[in-house]
Amino acid sequence: MKKRNGSEVFRITGARMGLAEDVRGRQRRYVISMGIRTVSVIATVLLWNVQRPLAIVTLAAGALLPYIAVVIANAGRESTPSLPSHYMPSPARPALGSGNLKKSSDQS
Repeated sequence: MKKRNGSEVFRITGARMGLAEDVRGRQRRYVISMGIRTVSVIATVLLWNVQRPLAIVTLAAGALLPYIAVVIANAGRESTPSLPSHYMPSPARPALGSGNLKKSSDQS
């Protein structure tokens, strides 16, 4: 589409997420992952003499979560291959013609 002055109009649905919003989302995911890791390490300490197999599972989770959290946080910006085109070309002709509408013979 074009405005009356001839400049191009772009679709907002094709715009990527802002950089600050993207970084904030990745930081939030990282903090949540590190919170889960902290809980699993504390659970390991509390369960070590009570329920050793469960303590070993929480220890393994506490050891693996930092790697997973960093990989998720550094995944980068989202890709947008399935979004529509950013530019909407102007239609070849208007959808409705100007002027009077004529009655058809079957509607009389």
